[in-house]
Amino acid sequence: MELKKRPRVLFLAYSFPPITAVASVRTWNIATQLAKLGWDVTVVTVDPSIRRDVGDPENVSTDLDRTGIKLILTGHRWRFLWASGLKCWNQSLGWLIGGVCRILARILGIDRHIGWIKEAERACSNLCPKDVDVILATGSPFVAFRLARSLSDRLGRPYVLDYRDPWTANPHHGDRALRPATIREEASLLQGCAAVTIVSPSWGADLDRRYGVGVKTHVITNGYDSNEITTIKPQDFGHCAIVYTGNFYPPRRIISPFLTVLQCLKGSSGKANAEWYFHYYGGEGNHVSEQAAQLDLNDRIVLHGKVPRHEALSAVKGASLAVVIVSIEEQASSDMAGMVPAKIFEAIGLGTPVLLIAPNGSDATTVTTSTGLVKSFTASDTHGMALYVRSVIRGEAPKSENIDAFSWQRISRNLDAVLRQTVPSNDHAKLVGQQRESE
Repeated sequence: MELKKRPRVLFLAYSFPPITAVASVRTWNIATQLAKLGWDVTVVTVDPSIRRDVGDPENVSTDLDRTGIKLILTGHRWRFLWASGLKCWNQSLGWLIGGVCRILARILGIDRHIGWIKEAERACSNLCPKDVDVILATGSPFVAFRLARSLSDRLGRPYVLDYRDPWTANPHHGDRALRPATIREEASLLQGCAAVTIVSPSWGADLDRRYGVGVKTHVITNGYDSNEITTIKPQDFGHCAIVYTGNFYPPRRIISPFLTVLQCLKGSSGKANAEWYFHYYGGEGNHVSEQAAQLDLNDRIVLHGKVPRHEALSAVKGASLAVVIVSIEEQASSDMAGMVPAKIFEAIGLGTPVLLIAPNGSDATTVTTSTGLVKSFTASDTHGMALYVRSVIRGEAPKSENIDAFSWQRISRNLDAVLRQTVPSNDHAKLVGQQRESE
């Protein structure tokens, strides 16, 4: 008897393990969970040998063999446009020439990842329609979306766009003027796609408002991998540890409001002034130390620098409190309302209480409230934050509820349903039947 064919997804993921970029967390979970749900997954990604941010390739190779995920590794042209991420001639004269080219590229609005498209098309040139049922592209970088349409046109297969961040409404782009051509391209790509997934409700609503995407939009949040979480051992700090991991984005995401809270605690008496320290894991220690010096807090600050992912997760698991900052704005602007830092879900999965600093109306607050672990404050509510931190120091930690809703094992089922619905109608009934049998 002929074996039933698994549905096939071609996943365009610029960053994928062993690349250590934060984007790889989402792409890895999407690929592995879809494979577990019965998909034949082929990932198109940049060859790690030309990336600078590479982790442990041997462990990744073992996991890929176990899950059956196939890779198509690509080259990359014009690597000098992203010299910090791609290996290239970037010394002496190379640094000078590359720097001039990068400045020109920014002026002309050329994406620094543009050199990936032709190399990825070449790497996929042997694919034919029978090899693919649907194409899934994740961005940023958004050249992946352009690549998805190109492959869709050649293979005659639908493409789905996964937004990890907004493209033309990115809150971290500041006041940078948008090029009309970029807006037109985004509109065209959205019009031609079969479905859109995006990480938060507000960003989905904004995409619909600007481009009329309508029912094609589906919210697929970030989450935590329950299998990964169970392998993490808590860091033994030996004291009440308050932990922040990751980057800042001045002036909207800065540490000073929370350090002001710690200054209040340091000056208080009683049990709230027991042994506690603020631990920062990330590459912006100067920002933390400079702000701490102004508030006479350096004796309560521990800077760990950039560390491997498992070490950061161990710190969060061993912490009494994790701090997550969306923005210090009081009211959520349209571009910040949908900002939900992915690390908040990992803290939830690890069972660590979270102090969230977010504007009123932020999705980060509304999406995570049901977990019981997240307490949200605006940046100006120094008094409220101080009371909450004191309660944590006293051992009055909140209890977790309904955290399974944010496991990738649960989230991936929603993505699975979206992808199956995009398969051409003559194959759809067959794939639905396969899905029911697998369940």
